[in-house]
Parts: sequence; structure tokens; C-alpha cells
Amino acid sequence: MDSASRYRRLGNPGRSEHLWRYTPWKRVHPSGKIEEIPEMGKPILSLSHIDGSEVSEGISLRNGIEGSDLFFGDELTNTFLDASSIDSRWTLEIEKSYNSDKPVVLDITPGNGSSAAHIHLDVGAMSNIELVTRISGSSEWFGLQRSGRINDGAIFNEVVLCLQERGTVLRSDSIQIGKDSQVRAGTVSSGSEQTKADLRFRMTDIGGNIRILGSILSAESMHLDHHVEIHHDAPQTFSRLSWHSACGGNSRTIGTGMLRVSHGSIGADAGQIFHNLLLSERAEADSIPELEVMEHDVIGCGHGTANGPIDEDQLFYLESRGFSSQDAKKALIAAFLNSTLSEMGSQSLHEWLVAILTSKLETLEA
Repeated sequence: MDSASRYRRLGNPGRSEHLWRYTPWKRVHPSGKIEEIPEMGKPILSLSHIDGSEVSEGISLRNGIEGSDLFFGDELTNTFLDASSIDSRWTLEIEKSYNSDKPVVLDITPGNGSSAAHIHLDVGAMSNIELVTRISGSSEWFGLQRSGRINDGAIFNEVVLCLQERGTVLRSDSIQIGKDSQVRAGTVSSGSEQTKADLRFRMTDIGGNIRILGSILSAESMHLDHHVEIHHDAPQTFSRLSWHSACGGNSRTIGTGMLRVSHGSIGADAGQIFHNLLLSERAEADSIPELEVMEHDVIGCGHGTANGPIDEDQLFYLESRGFSSQDAKKALIAAFLNSTLSEMGSQSLHEWLVAILTSKLETLEA
């Protein structure tokens, strides 16, 4: 059965379903008519180094995807996106032992209407690369489906940067992590009126290591909902989830995290924490950390969450040193988001991300 037929058989998920508790499927569907899969445009994709130069041999972006068993996680999201992206499927291949001395940027520019893309990541064993996936433009609706495997011994540092100026973004990740591979997966979001993301990572081999980081800035009436799942399905695996959201205006952010440690994952070490900075009395931030541990012989499994406004003492201190009230507030927001942003990569990548975040702080009213 093809993806479109499978999607139509599923029906509308209720709010009792974990993934759709805070953002109903009808709200993020491109037309609101959940029985239909609208015709989609094709976004423009390009690949370059962070300084604009051409990428070297060893990394390539090509049309088409081989294989069919690419997903795990929510069937409704994946079947809908798979059917929507049938004309825009891409494989980003990183060759075995490839080593890039500069971060690589995959630019995605959706059209003005609705569009979707499926990108399959094939990260070669023992490779070492930093990758930024940047979504920009002003489309009404964009769907991004990502699948892939980080092969054995790879060092893969990636950031998905959502800078879309308006509209809705629907994102689904299904990423497998190989033996002894080290992954940092960052999400930076300060655009789109509405985002629904379902991000799932599975460590299927011994020694997998992943850090998931979020720096989320919302303002006005944005609604940004991110769900993250990390599956420990092998011994001696390690994960940390650290998610920071700064919420202003009438906006709302939701962060849900699920750490699943399966039976037999001896020596697993898992932890997650959510921090939310409330910039106005009308802003709302929800964090729901969860654990499902089926193995008793683990190093540790923990979770936590904290919400709060800007520290008035810190604000007063900066103002007493000559900052205006607005500049002091922006400085504290930047410092809060930078605590996760600073872990997302090398110094050159960090400086590049900070420059983007700073420009967003200048234009967004909290």
C-alpha cells in the first residue's frame, strides 16, 4: 500500500494521543481538510560551505532515495510527508572517512505556497562533518521529512535552523545512530508562525552517543511545538537532551521529551532538561519530560524542567552599567539561548549562529 492510501486509512488523531495533545493535526495540515493531500510545490535546495564556497568532493546531494524502510515513529506524520514529498526526494551522502574543515550548509527555500521535501542522510563511517540545514523564505506551509543513518564511528554535528518568516512548518526526523558514533543534533527556531516537529533518534548499536540541543525564540503569536524521543536500544549508549525556549508576546512553546531505555541496554546513561524563559505575562511554555526505562542495570536516567521570568536583579545590574532597558533584556535573552547554542559546534559555527540569533533579537518584539 502506498503512503497516500495508508495516510487516508489512519483518520484524525485525537488529543488523547501523546503527540497531538497540544497541537491538533487539523491545525498543522496545509488545508485543514485532513482527508486530502494537497498538491505540493518543490523547494529549492543547494549545498555550500558556510563561507559560500563550493563543497569539496566527499559530500554530495542527489535526486532520489534508495530503500523503503526508512522511518520509525508517528505513522500519520510520516505517511503524509512521504506522500507530499514524492516529487522532491533527496539523498545527502557523506563518504566514509570524509573530513570537512568547514561547516557545510544545506539551504532549503520553499516556494510561496505549500511545498515539501524528504532528505535522506547517509553519513559514512568514520566521517567527521558539521552540517547546517537552513530553512528560509515566506511560504504558507512547508513539510520537511528526514531519515537516515549515522554510520559506525562517525562524528556528526548538525543544526536545523528554521528562519521561515511566516506560515507553518511540519518536520519529522527518523535518525539511526551506529556503533561508537558521536552526534550533536541542534534545533534553532525563531521563525514561522507555527511549527510542529517530531524528532526521533534511535541508538541501535553499542557505544552510540547523542546530545540534542534546542534554542527556541518565540514572539507575537507564534506556536512552536517540538517533540523529541531518544531510544536506547543497545548497551553502553549515552544521551543528553537540553532544550531552552524564550517565549514572549502572546506566543506558546511546547517541548516534550521521551527517553526510552529498552531491556538489554546495559550501562545506558540518559538525561534531559527543559528551561523556559517567560518574557511576558501572556507567554506560555509547557515542558513535559518523560522516561520509560525497561533495563535495571543503567548508569543513570533523569529529567527536569524549570520555568521563570527574566531575573530582575540581572536586569537592574545591566541597566546600572549603562544598558538601556531593551538592550539589557536582549542581552539576557541572548545569554539564555546561548547556553545551548554554544554547544552546537565549532567556534566558527557558533559565531555564525550567534550573528543570526542577534539579528532576530533586533527584529522580534518580545
